[in-house]
Amino acid sequence: MTPSILELFRIGIGPSSSHTVGPMRAARAFVADLDARGSLPSVVAVEVELYGSLALTGLGHGTDRAVLLGLLGCQPEGVDPDAVEGLVGDVRERRRLRLLGSHEIPFDPATDIRFDGATWLPGHPNALRLVARGTDGAVLAGATFYSVGGGVVLDEHERRIDGDDPGDPTTGPPVPFPFATGDDLLRMGRETGLTIDAMVQANEDRRETDVRTGIARIWAVMNACIDRGLHTEGILPGGLTVPRRAPGLWRSLEAQGDVDDPLHVMDRVNVYAMAVNEENAAGGRVVTAPTNGAAGLLPAVARYYERHVRASDPDGIRRIFLAAGAIGLLYRENASISGAEVGCQGEVGVAASMAAGGLAAALGGTNEQIENAAEIAMEHHLGMTCDPIGGLVQIPCIERNALGAVKAINAARMALRGDGTHKVSLDQVITTMAQTGRDMASHYKETAQGGLAVNVPDC
Repeated sequence: MTPSILELFRIGIGPSSSHTVGPMRAARAFVADLDARGSLPSVVAVEVELYGSLALTGLGHGTDRAVLLGLLGCQPEGVDPDAVEGLVGDVRERRRLRLLGSHEIPFDPATDIRFDGATWLPGHPNALRLVARGTDGAVLAGATFYSVGGGVVLDEHERRIDGDDPGDPTTGPPVPFPFATGDDLLRMGRETGLTIDAMVQANEDRRETDVRTGIARIWAVMNACIDRGLHTEGILPGGLTVPRRAPGLWRSLEAQGDVDDPLHVMDRVNVYAMAVNEENAAGGRVVTAPTNGAAGLLPAVARYYERHVRASDPDGIRRIFLAAGAIGLLYRENASISGAEVGCQGEVGVAASMAAGGLAAALGGTNEQIENAAEIAMEHHLGMTCDPIGGLVQIPCIERNALGAVKAINAARMALRGDGTHKVSLDQVITTMAQTGRDMASHYKETAQGGLAVNVPDC
């Protein structure tokens, strides 16, 4: 069954959906299972092993902190970002933690969370294993998890650890417009005369998903994130001493007012995206779209539509998210949205494709124009590597979201100027992206072992 589009938009905290949100969810699921089986009171020690990409960039992405929070019982969508430092600091100082906030055990993050970047498990580059021990070192339970992108976590049997997912996509009533490819959406649109967003809305209505409320909530969190980023000064954490630039840029733009500059709106789109990704880098509350590393792109394009497009209407935001969600699902199901698996083309590239198609839908584009916009945006992100300096989601990630947002708007405008006919289909570009990701050397895929990460090591 076609999954809900709301699966792509998860409310959590930064800096990474795969390295922060996923591990937090996995650790919490592990101790929650111990509690459900009545084994939690018998636990005297917990050991955590991080593998592959999760280990190589885990410190920069706060993976160790995320695991601690999960063991404490925190969930990405509910934890207060302002409380994280205190919670983590208490465990590190006392070298003790309360599993699920109740059962206290000795725990030293410096030794009980280990980073093994030399070992790659077969399920996914982002892997972690947790072991609970009882008296005399006896193993009470052990589990391996894979954080596969966008906050989605699979266990070693490839079962989803759902967290805040809107239901199991394999159960429930059949949807009226099941789709697995872009061609499916175009064909059903021609047969019924419905737009892509209308078909997605019908699918959500059939599964009784309150998608309108869900989109409104997601958009409210995104907007709040933009506003926080526009007004929060300071240096981003992690050691690179990268200053937040969005507040200064925003003050400059506001002081200029309505200037006679045809690219003034582009400056605002840039700063919207940067504001979100600076918040993400600081561990603030963001929404995956489809990942944390690409979280600023879709909000920037949606705010551009809402505030800078004269033809915008109140329902346009809903159409943006419905169409963008459908496009994002095509990438997730047929390729990947994990930077550790296919590079940044799977994060910023997918986000640009989603935003371009969503904007085209909001502006009244035909299904063919929507599909064309999504294809154009990805075609010109193909091969983009994931090479964060210091393993931090800062350089080049923050600016990359801003440039991706502008590229998405341009792709939508190019598609809307045409009649929808084009040589390269969205399905073909998705297949190409997946093939490119498989061919890409591993040190260009969120390992901080290639590209800018090694050529500009100290900034």
